[in-house]
Amino acid sequence: MSEVWEPQPGPQSLAVSARFVLELLYGGARGGGKSSYLLGDYLQDVEQGTGWAGILFRRSYPELEELVKQSKEMYLPLGATWKISDRTWTFPTGATLKLRHIDSEEDANLYQGHEYAWIGFDELGNWPNLNSYKKLKACLRSTDPKVKFLRIRATANPGGPGHHEVKNYFIDHFPAGFKLLTTAEGTTRMFIPAKVTDNKILLNNDPGYIARLREVGSPELVKAWLEGDWNVITGAYFPEFSTAEHCVDPFVIPAHWMHFMSGDWGSASPFSFHWHAVSDGTVSIPDTRTNPLSFDGKYKYPRLIPKGAIVTYREWYGAVHGMVNTGLRWPASRVAQGILARTPAHERITYRVLDPSAFKQDGGPSHAEVMARAGVFFRPADNTRLAGWGAIRERLTGIDADPDVNQGVGIPMWYCFNTCPHLIRTLPTLQHDLKDPEDCNTDAEDHAPDDLRYACMSRPWTRPRPKPPEARYKTLQQATLTDLFNDRQNAIAMNQYGA
Repeated sequence: MSEVWEPQPGPQSLAVSARFVLELLYGGARGGGKSSYLLGDYLQDVEQGTGWAGILFRRSYPELEELVKQSKEMYLPLGATWKISDRTWTFPTGATLKLRHIDSEEDANLYQGHEYAWIGFDELGNWPNLNSYKKLKACLRSTDPKVKFLRIRATANPGGPGHHEVKNYFIDHFPAGFKLLTTAEGTTRMFIPAKVTDNKILLNNDPGYIARLREVGSPELVKAWLEGDWNVITGAYFPEFSTAEHCVDPFVIPAHWMHFMSGDWGSASPFSFHWHAVSDGTVSIPDTRTNPLSFDGKYKYPRLIPKGAIVTYREWYGAVHGMVNTGLRWPASRVAQGILARTPAHERITYRVLDPSAFKQDGGPSHAEVMARAGVFFRPADNTRLAGWGAIRERLTGIDADPDVNQGVGIPMWYCFNTCPHLIRTLPTLQHDLKDPEDCNTDAEDHAPDDLRYACMSRPWTRPRPKPPEARYKTLQQATLTDLFNDRQNAIAMNQYGA
């Protein structure tokens, strides 16, 4: 191996040497040498013979082309043979590496029963979730006593439909990386970050690479690509969303405010329900954004919740604990009981809206009908996608928005208690759909945002028309000769200088 490829000093070398770690994510910035790392990590153990069987996944077949090209540069000089019909490398020792693509969890099912000593995933964030990744962990095994250091390796950049789940699984425990996480089950995971500056070979051969990256788009995208910053959401569908502007500490919702509910049904995937209230414009809350505290520990300035603003104050998200985007598979009657249990008796819910799929009948009563029998009544929500996303955007942007300041956010017309973590977590991670840029990527975890979309569509809000400028004088008789003279002189000057 050393005659053909060696890991570059720094993070790549550390990642290759961490054979004792069961699961390792390498990456962050673009140009960090991620694909070559995967090929090299597998390559270092080919001397173990026929038991060293590996498989390397990309999400789509076209994405495999670059991997095939790089693998030929690394493997052909070692005497390995490439069988294009099987997309498999075979080494003189008998070790094999398959290059495959899987798009969905159903594709991953085709590999159940397979046995691999090394499994790789290139650009893990391109998958909408980690379901396929976790399912294929069951294939990591070997009966060959000569095989040591069975492992799973993955690479990823910030962004993509799976951004949040990759970040949650690999990075949030130790955001700076390089630390070993041992799970309750005794397995090990590690994140090793990589920056473009770590790839000296690339920068020596292409000195202008970083300069071109700086020209690709928004500052957030450049920061994510150059620095591998996982706290930057690139390509966000709702860049207007701001935790400082839209997320507030819980306060007492007046009983006379109109209360309503919205929901997104889910069984195998999570269900999402939120409770909302409509402001009457009489309540102010502490302004926790930038205002300093006074001597008694209280914020100095109040913040008025404008009339007509929606305040989302309670959340129920039906997902399996510790598993992202995996539903509880509860029957509708149990979900209805949960809604009633979470709604205090003194709260008068004016109406509830639920996504239309819950009203479909398939050989029996619909989910909505079952919940109605239990005392929780819903009406079908307006499921128009683009108009619904637009309704959210209008409320995020709010009143008196200046497009050149604060990403166009004025006084918001939607607020969310910070006790609604799943809505706050998933709304800013929605990405644009590459096939339909006007829509968001439906592969992402969008249940809580869909829920909010139904709520906003049930309470249409239109930004007030700007007031016309006041006339300097109501009638010609009220204008003085000086006024008229000044107006005429200004008009002459504007014509003369082309103003």
